[in-house]
Amino acid sequence: MKVAFASHDGVTVNAHFGQCIQFAIFEVIKGSSMLLEIRRVSDIQGGDENGRIESRIGAIGDCTLVFIMQIGASAAARVTRRKIMPVKVPIGSSIESQLGRLQELLSGRPPLWLEKILNKENNALEEREDLNDTAR
Repeated sequence: MKVAFASHDGVTVNAHFGQCIQFAIFEVIKGSSMLLEIRRVSDIQGGDENGRIESRIGAIGDCTLVFIMQIGASAAARVTRRKIMPVKVPIGSSIESQLGRLQELLSGRPPLWLEKILNKENNALEEREDLNDTAR
C-alpha cells in the first residue's frame, strides 16, 4: 500500500495537512517499506481553502493512509471520502518510527480499520490480475 507523510523535511511528520508543501510517499508491505518519491504540492487550483485541500488530496490520491500533524474537520471529511485514512501523530514524530509502528500492526492482527483497507487492496489486486489473465 502507498502511504503519505506530511513532511517539510522528508524525515519527520511536521506539517498540517492544509499547509503541507510536500508529502513523502512510501510503498509499505508486510516486512518492508521503501521511499518512492517526494511529491511537492502545487496550489494552482486556487488560493482559497478548497483549492488548497483539493491540491493536497490530488497529490496523495493513490495513497491509502496519510500521516499528518493536524488536519481540519472539513479536510479530514474530504480526505476520508476519497478513501484515504488520515492518521494524526504527535508533532515531530519521525517517519521511520511511524513506519515501524505500521509494520508492527501489519505483522500482528491489524486493527479493524486497517484490515478493511488491506482487504480492499487485495481484492482490487486480484481483480486486476483476473483482467490481465483474461486479456491474454
